[in-house]
Amino acid sequence: MNMKGHILSALKEQFESWNQLFGSMSEEQIITPQFDLNWSIKDVVAHLWGWQQISSARMEAGLYDREPEFPTWAVELHSGWEENADQTNAIIYKANHLLPWSKVYLNWRDGFLHFLELGERIPERDLLDANRFSWLNGKSLAHILLTSYDHHQEHLEKLTSLQKNGKI
Repeated sequence: MNMKGHILSALKEQFESWNQLFGSMSEEQIITPQFDLNWSIKDVVAHLWGWQQISSARMEAGLYDREPEFPTWAVELHSGWEENADQTNAIIYKANHLLPWSKVYLNWRDGFLHFLELGERIPERDLLDANRFSWLNGKSLAHILLTSYDHHQEHLEKLTSLQKNGKI
């Protein structure tokens, strides 16, 4: 298997791990605030989806060989959205907190599957070339895929640890 295949396989496993977690919980457990900033699991998933939109914008830009077209909510709500993750996270929370779990889940699921599809469509040489896209400042599109994996893994590990310890 090539590098692209390994990365996408890991992301698919990540997707399945999240779905297994959701399947092991009640909706009440998912929507009950219990984390820092009074977030619920639903809010964590919305947070992942918000950043996923940004990653997908980069992947689409790579696929279509153009500059990224970031989500309106990111670029119009405040300047420095990339550098100020806390402020961006607060905007994502405010925009999604009142949505029902079913909508948040569908947004995340469809966004994740779209992200995977984009990764599949980009040729491996373009995915791995750190100099291919100047707007990535020396990083490759594979880095975007791996960062998304790491972000999801970080939150998944926290949630599964809490679940194992009976705190969810």
